[in-house]
Amino acid sequence: MTIASAAGKAILFGEHAVVYGKPAIAVPLSRIRTTVQVKSLDPGSTGVLIDAPDINQSFWLHEADGDDPLASAVRITLDELSVKAPIDVHLTIHSQLPIASGLGSSAAVSVAIIRALSGHLGKPLEVEALSQIAYIVECIHHGTPSGIDNTVVAYEKPVYFIREHKPEPIPISTPLNLIIGDTGVSMKTTIPVSLLRERWEKDPGTYGSWFEEIGEIVKEARTMLKVGSIESLGVLMNRNQAVLEDMGLSSLELQRLVRAARESGALGAKLSGAGMGGIMLALVEPDTIQIVEAALRESGAKQVFITEVDG
Repeated sequence: MTIASAAGKAILFGEHAVVYGKPAIAVPLSRIRTTVQVKSLDPGSTGVLIDAPDINQSFWLHEADGDDPLASAVRITLDELSVKAPIDVHLTIHSQLPIASGLGSSAAVSVAIIRALSGHLGKPLEVEALSQIAYIVECIHHGTPSGIDNTVVAYEKPVYFIREHKPEPIPISTPLNLIIGDTGVSMKTTIPVSLLRERWEKDPGTYGSWFEEIGEIVKEARTMLKVGSIESLGVLMNRNQAVLEDMGLSSLELQRLVRAARESGALGAKLSGAGMGGIMLALVEPDTIQIVEAALRESGAKQVFITEVDG
């Protein structure tokens, strides 16, 4: 039996603009994970059985739809490993990450599947190859992703990311206390991404200037992470949120949680990920964690996660 896991991720700064060549900063959420167990099938059974009890799914690989994300991750992994002969294994997937929320659920599932399956077959992959395979799966299901999700999940390090450039691990001199509020509104990444592209094509000047502004915020944030200026990072989070709101990527649920976090003492708060639903992040000091957590729950957060990120 082989067990492997992968962390979730959160984009601290730069979502959406990263698709248009601007930098972004993302961090792994090492305390919020997806785990995959692979073991041999019981005697008399043949094929690949995939169980995902968290979402009430159980099926055989050969019976799965071509666009099923779990089946795609398995098929692509087997293809990339050049496994031609039939294999008889049972995969069980458990995840703490809510689906379509901005926490990198699909990338975490893909990375955990690839890690567990390649390890079980005696062909463990280097992290770069693992990330590349996960990106292929992400492209199938998200259209034109930036690549930031699979990168930060596979490497499990804070990264400064520019599309089509090698990701740069970045130092975090002072640990970040983050509280994540889940609106409970699932939103497929492709929807906000496609809507934003349509708006950008109609008004490239306005949207291009917003992308530039976000890029400058990301660069400032990188410096603040290096020197440990937590209060400055909070201010930058609020600035980033303001631009995302201008671009129409927030929602009433997100803005309610962002406002609740700020008013209860968070240094800064913003949506994270595709937006129009999903999750928001609040940067807090240790002595305000419980206060902000309570405020988010009172303001309608369906789930609240507390985590710490360091370098």
